[in-house]
Amino acid sequence: MDGRMIEAAQTGDINLLYELILNDPYVLQRIDDVPFFHTPLHVAASAGHIEFIMEMINLKPSFARKLNQAGFSPLHLALQNNRTQGVLQLLKFDNGLVRVKGREGFTPLHHVIQTGDVNLLIKFLEVCPEAIKDVTVRNETVFHLAVKSDMFEAFQVLVGWLVRSRHESAQRWENELLSWADIDGNTVLHIAAIRNRPRVVKVLLGHLRRDQINAKNLEGLTALDIQSQYPWNERQADRIIDMLRKAGGLSASSPSLPSTSTSVYIKSLKDKTSWHQKWATRAGRGMKRMPHEMRNTFLVVTVLIITTTFEASLNPPNKPDNSSSMKYQVSLSQDQPPLNYHTFWHKTDFNTAPIPSPSAMDVSKKDDGTSEYSLFWYYNTLTFWAALFLTAILLPSHLFSSLILLIFLSFGMSFINLFKVLYNII
Repeated sequence: MDGRMIEAAQTGDINLLYELILNDPYVLQRIDDVPFFHTPLHVAASAGHIEFIMEMINLKPSFARKLNQAGFSPLHLALQNNRTQGVLQLLKFDNGLVRVKGREGFTPLHHVIQTGDVNLLIKFLEVCPEAIKDVTVRNETVFHLAVKSDMFEAFQVLVGWLVRSRHESAQRWENELLSWADIDGNTVLHIAAIRNRPRVVKVLLGHLRRDQINAKNLEGLTALDIQSQYPWNERQADRIIDMLRKAGGLSASSPSLPSTSTSVYIKSLKDKTSWHQKWATRAGRGMKRMPHEMRNTFLVVTVLIITTTFEASLNPPNKPDNSSSMKYQVSLSQDQPPLNYHTFWHKTDFNTAPIPSPSAMDVSKKDDGTSEYSLFWYYNTLTFWAALFLTAILLPSHLFSSLILLIFLSFGMSFINLFKVLYNII
């Protein structure tokens, strides 16, 4: 790069910059054509000249993501030289600069974790929450780096942000990142055991499952094994061992150590597939192939069916009564004198009891419509529950879907109670 261009960037002289551009319109383009180059933006970011930084970004936005020969972006250099205002200005231009990977896969967020600057850490997570899942070339997460750098406050902030985040992927991050294994198979809990960090162990045990607590690294050691073999501080080692054992921590040689999720999965693949597993697999494949718009359409249709069947149950057809035969019995009782207990046993001749006329018998034999009434309730109920079942299948996998299913279950129970009440009353 021309010496005068370096001078302009170091001093923040915008006039000199445009003078150089006037003399050579392709001066910035030639810099941009080089894959790795220490651009004027790198120089200005290191020096913290805000106006020159913004002017350069306007002229050459691609410079913001370019790495220099040492493997650093302008944002990396601004952080290394404590140019906080320059960092914030670069983030205003592009939030995604937080995720630019430099040397050894380190992002600006990784650098902030190592320095323990919690204010910038919170700012980075606000503008680009996805940066929390980026790993280094050693497969280290921000949690690994926080423990290795002995930045407990930064570690606390990271865990606190993660468990409170409402990002759509936050649940998956919480399940994966706290038990993530680096290139040596060490989880964050392994690192905390190696470094003798009881406070970190205590925080982690509040968020890890038992199988994650007993995860093995590539040497086949659990966190309990590591702490038992390498006690840097005997007092702290005893404290960590006690916490691990209370949380269900086991040694790798323990016969009660549960099988890993991978071995369980492998065993399940060897087993014979049951009919319900086949059905679930086919249904899952169908759901994967179904376009989002089609699923929404089907959901609308099933909800309409549920609404229609429920409204029909509120206004069912009138249940026929068996009044014909009752009327005949009433007419008979009106023609005869009232009988008391004594006259019934002494004067009534069963052989001479009046016989209903053929016409009355025909009336009693006629179909009174009860079967149609029962069929209505049968098909209406079947349609209602089938629509509820289809709706449950079509709903996406989400926490709110589970709440909706609970509401549907409650709604279905109310439908059954409605059926009982109407069938008994009408």
